[in-house]
Amino acid sequence: MRKVTLMDVYTHPVAQKYLNRSGKAHAIACAYHAFKLAMKAGINPDLAVKAALLHDIGHYEWYTAGGEWDYETYRRNDIHAIKGAERAHKLLIRLGEEPKAAKDIALAILLHTDSYLPEGDLHKDTLQQIVKKADEMDEEPGGHHHYRQIDESLAMKKIADLDQKVQQALQPMKRSV
Repeated sequence: MRKVTLMDVYTHPVAQKYLNRSGKAHAIACAYHAFKLAMKAGINPDLAVKAALLHDIGHYEWYTAGGEWDYETYRRNDIHAIKGAERAHKLLIRLGEEPKAAKDIALAILLHTDSYLPEGDLHKDTLQQIVKKADEMDEEPGGHHHYRQIDESLAMKKIADLDQKVQQALQPMKRSV
């Protein structure tokens, strides 16, 4: 049985603050993609949907001296995955997530983008690859995926639906006699 549901994560005030900033519609779409990818890969869908939902909570806004949003400067100096991994880990531990799961989720968030990493090869585990792929599946040019809107009642329904899918996926198969 899961200690912390996706709904627990989604409705927490800290998650709400950063999901509102980084884009709820994108986060929820990525969580759906991650669920499907996790099921196909045979890994824990609970970790995948939580990591995908929270993958961008480290985003911040980068403005010029004149107050204009400067996406290119932001992109060149981006460390949102570092900030997001720390925020997600702290949130998950506060909610009572198992520490190893919280760490695995935080690492997947940390490694979902390579925009801040030095050149070179880095081995990513399956969960980390899934979160990166789920993010890429929902990307739009110029970061516009972060500005899509979603009605809060629809967002809550989608989160509840994902929670149900994860719970069903984690149930041991019942054998018919």
